[in-house]
Amino acid sequence: MSMITVRGLDDETKRLLRQRAARHGRSMEGEARAILAQAVRTDNEPVGLVDAIRRHFADAPEHDLDLPDRSSQLQRPVEL
Repeated sequence: MSMITVRGLDDETKRLLRQRAARHGRSMEGEARAILAQAVRTDNEPVGLVDAIRRHFADAPEHDLDLPDRSSQLQRPVEL
């Protein structure tokens, strides 16, 4: 495994990294590794809106909606 050093990290960023690491149950170093790994993997992949929506709703329950019958309704012209 390779090592890198990050210099010039401001105190606020370090504080936020420490908090995020604690929320995820990781060390700061482990959290930084996870952030970097995710950033470089997703950066090269094109993001498709349709695919993102499908992934977002993948676990949602399916419902059949009862839509009103609109075939007998006439459309009114728009008044400007």
